[in-house]
Amino acid sequence: MHRAQLPSGIATGIGGLPHRDADEAADFVLRHMELPSIPTLPRRSPAEGAIAQAMVGMQGITVGQYGSIAVDANRVDPLAAVVTDLDHDAFVGFRTFLDRAQVLGHTGPVKWQMVGPVTLGIALMRAGVPMSEAFEAAVRAVRERLQHLLDAVAAALPASQQVVIIEEPSLSELMQPGFPIAPDTAIDLVSGALAAIETSAISGLHVCGLTDIASQLAAGPAILSLPVRQEVAESAGYLLRFMEQGGYIAWGVVPTSGPIITSAERPWRQLCALWCELVQRGADPTMLREQAIITPECGLAAHSQAVAERVHRFAAEISRRVRDQATASRWVLGA
Repeated sequence: MHRAQLPSGIATGIGGLPHRDADEAADFVLRHMELPSIPTLPRRSPAEGAIAQAMVGMQGITVGQYGSIAVDANRVDPLAAVVTDLDHDAFVGFRTFLDRAQVLGHTGPVKWQMVGPVTLGIALMRAGVPMSEAFEAAVRAVRERLQHLLDAVAAALPASQQVVIIEEPSLSELMQPGFPIAPDTAIDLVSGALAAIETSAISGLHVCGLTDIASQLAAGPAILSLPVRQEVAESAGYLLRFMEQGGYIAWGVVPTSGPIITSAERPWRQLCALWCELVQRGADPTMLREQAIITPECGLAAHSQAVAERVHRFAAEISRRVRDQATASRWVLGA
C-alpha cells in the first residue's frame, strides 16, 4: 500500500461537479479545496460521465454527436488496446484543470477519480457484452486508463502527489442476491485496480452509500471513503486495524441528498458523535483526526453551482475544526 501522508482533516471533493464551463470548474476546485479534485463535468457533456469517460477509447465504443455513448457488443475485445486521447470531449474538465494548475505553479497534492472495473463491467453487461468478456474488458480498460492519466498528471504537475479514488457504486449491491459475480471476485477486481495506482500514487475507494466495510477494506485501499452514519461504528474493529496500519478515512460529512443544509453545525455534531462512539470502541481520538479527510457524502453534478459552493464551504469549515482539534491534541501530548 502506498501510504497516505496528508494534513489532518484535509478537504476535497467526491464525484462530479455541476459546472458547464471547464475553466470555472478548474478555478472552483483550486479555490475551494485544499486537496483539489480534478473536475468531471457530466452536465457540460455526457462524455464526462463516470462510465462514459471510462469507456471512451475502448474498441466497440462510439461517442455520439452530443457525447452519448453507444456500445457495439460484438466488437468489444478484452485484448484490444485502450486509447486515451486527452483532446477528446470526455477529458475537457481533466485537461483544463491540468493547464490551469500548471499556469498557477501548483505543487500541492491533487486528487482525481475513475470508475472501477466492477461498475464498468456491469455497465458493459447491460449494454449486451457477455459477462466474461465484459469484466475482462473492464479490467484492461481501467488499468490502462489509470496509467495513462497518472502519466498525464505527472507530466503536467511533477511535484504534486496524486490521490486516485476508484469509484465503485455497484459495490453497494455486492451482498444482494443476483449480483453478477461472486463477492470475492469483485473484491479481487477492485484490488487489482488499486494495485495499478499504488506504484506511483495514493489509492482510495469510494462506494456511494454504506455497504459492507470489511469487503471494501479487503480490496486494500490506502483511503476508504465512508458516509458519516452511526452504523459505521458497528465496523469499528475493521476500521481501527485499517487506521493502525496507516489507512486514512475520507469522511463524507456534508450530505448531498435531500434538503441541503444551511450551516456546518449539524454535520460537525454528527461527525463528533460518530467519533465519540469509535473512541468508546477503542479508537485513538488523535489518530481519528490526523488520518481524516473531509468530503461531501457523494457527487454534486445533480445540484447547482451555488449548492456546490455551499457544500464545499461547509466541508472547509469542518476541515478547519478537525485540524484545530488535532493540533490541540498534539499540544496536550507534548508533541
